[in-house]
Amino acid sequence: MPFSTDDSVDHPVSLYAATKKANELMAHTYSHLYGLPATGLRFFTVYGPWGRPDMALFKFTKAMLEGKSIDVYNYGKMKRDFTYIDDIAEAIIRLQDVIPHADTQWTVETGHASSQHCPLSRLQYRQ
Repeated sequence: MPFSTDDSVDHPVSLYAATKKANELMAHTYSHLYGLPATGLRFFTVYGPWGRPDMALFKFTKAMLEGKSIDVYNYGKMKRDFTYIDDIAEAIIRLQDVIPHADTQWTVETGHASSQHCPLSRLQYRQ
């Protein structure tokens, strides 16, 4: 995997990543100060119906349907963990009955960061 759940995220390099880190820090602080049990969920590249149109899966599909080219980065060697929305919903349902402990974080992913499990790899343009 390109990233591990054990990798340090103390110095985010994007504003988006900084907001995610800030959320976890605020939850940790409330948990510590007020004894509130808190559980954090980290979702990885969620896709499915009603997905965000700015994500690669939708942008690539739209471009292919319109006969336009797409930009491929990293020489097409992209590996990423994509998680289907129904799997996210199932994880949330399963975790609602888990008694949280202070400062608990769960990573919701398939655990298969590869180009083969990537929905983008299954897109095909046909004339």
